[in-house]
Amino acid sequence: MATAGIDRPARRPWLPALVDFAVGSHARAVLVLIAVALLAFLPGFFQIPPVDRDEARFAQATKQMIESGDYVDIRFQDETRYKKPVGIYWLQALSVKLADVAGVPRAHTTIALYRLPSLLGALGAVLLTYWAALAFVARRAAALAAIMMAASILLGVEARLAKTDAMLLASCVAALGALGRAYLNESPDRNPWIVPGIFWSALAGGIMLKGPLILMFVVLTIAALAILDRSVSWLWRLKPLPGLVWMFLLVVPWFVAIVARNGMSFFSESIGHDLAAKVGSAQETHGAPPGTYFVLFWVTFFPGSILAGLATPAVIKAWREPGAKFLLAWLVPSWIVFELVITKLPHYVLPLYPAIAVLIAGVVDHHALSQRLWLERGTVWWFLITVVFAVLAVTANVYFEQQLGLRAWPFLAGAVILAFGSWWLYQVDGAEHSLLRAAAASILISIAVFGLTFPRLPSLFPAVSIARYLRGVGCEAEVAAAGYQEPSLIFLVGTETANVDGAGAADFLNPGGCRFAVVEKSEERAFGQRADTIGLRYSRGPTIEGVDYAIGRNISIAIFRAGQTR
Repeated sequence: MATAGIDRPARRPWLPALVDFAVGSHARAVLVLIAVALLAFLPGFFQIPPVDRDEARFAQATKQMIESGDYVDIRFQDETRYKKPVGIYWLQALSVKLADVAGVPRAHTTIALYRLPSLLGALGAVLLTYWAALAFVARRAAALAAIMMAASILLGVEARLAKTDAMLLASCVAALGALGRAYLNESPDRNPWIVPGIFWSALAGGIMLKGPLILMFVVLTIAALAILDRSVSWLWRLKPLPGLVWMFLLVVPWFVAIVARNGMSFFSESIGHDLAAKVGSAQETHGAPPGTYFVLFWVTFFPGSILAGLATPAVIKAWREPGAKFLLAWLVPSWIVFELVITKLPHYVLPLYPAIAVLIAGVVDHHALSQRLWLERGTVWWFLITVVFAVLAVTANVYFEQQLGLRAWPFLAGAVILAFGSWWLYQVDGAEHSLLRAAAASILISIAVFGLTFPRLPSLFPAVSIARYLRGVGCEAEVAAAGYQEPSLIFLVGTETANVDGAGAADFLNPGGCRFAVVEKSEERAFGQRADTIGLRYSRGPTIEGVDYAIGRNISIAIFRAGQTR
């Protein structure tokens, strides 16, 4: 059959076609976003060992709750851990206990089980970004905003760490999304209690996860809108009186229980010490000048960040519109506060990224990105940043393990090619297609870095090798550690692991029995001198070479056993 002269419609490229499919209905959008998020978050989730120090501290405190059956107090070994409320520990404990019931072997030291709340929080944050965005932009733009969140580097990291920030993000997006719907008087469900219920429940969840931080985001947003509009009458749509009662019913019981247990110790440590130290000084050497978050943003929110500059002129032009005004009130005041606070960590500003994603997505959907050449040239960073990640992945393999990590190369190559296309074809294919290419490149980078690089760098995780050796000694080992006392070792080896110096390690072995001393090279001389003094009989086991990245130096750890000849 002759077909000459017939114009066939061009086939839609597969990435925009995927978005076409997703926006056909909310159910399709949810399914596609879940698939994209899991592709971004799962690589390495089960394989990467416990990460020092924050993740391992959280997991160990949860493990002690399970071991002791005390779900009110929070402790790391014998020390109280009152920097954060109990919410994340309960979620992690629930995950581990369910795994126990299901018969998962060694559930108490399987770090992936402690990470599940973070994975669910990150997944929830992606879906809630879509839900929140629907109050401000069209369905396609809402899907693009959620894809930006799923592909962002920072959320990908937090989804894999057993700590508070991914779940806090979900709480913040739910609360601010509900606040935005109240401000815009958007209530598609026509039930006046649904949006207030989401808002006050999310506030309670955020408080239980990280104390008053979620209140800062909400209060600053409301304050900015009050200044701009000279009215807060719309807050009555959130049913403040019953809402406050509901929130207090959710949060007060544990606070009462912890005060009954240890007086005001929790508040003095979490607010008086932890929060005040972060505001007034560089806590744990994490100080940085104002502007740090602005610089980090271009990498931590990659690939969506690359369109931020191009979207800015349109956002400024539209700032008086109710939707843009709310999103800027969500973003700007809290960002300024974080820039002024002395202690700075990349994840602090994570709850502000959904507002940026919605602003960018709305501009992209309206084809309103700036066409200024000097701004469009910035899209080269899609390519350059991807190349940097690829080079760092290969370098890590060579530096730490003296190997090339060839399994990751096809994914790194695919990421570089896609990122190059995002930049090179930006003016040909448009911003949306380029953004989707860059998001696909980010997912391939996640597979290569988190799935195929970090788990294959055992020198970064010496605690894993130590725990594996001790499991195979044929008796119930009692352990002391000298010179290497990272939380991951406590988590994997046991809560009763003693923290000592070199001489103390020799004294620990002296009674004999199934006792082992894990001694870092810096403490080995003191160990030997004390062993000679007390006439200790011991044998030397393996020596484990590695890197303690928490302090930034190479380490050499010897394992000594009591009661055998040298």
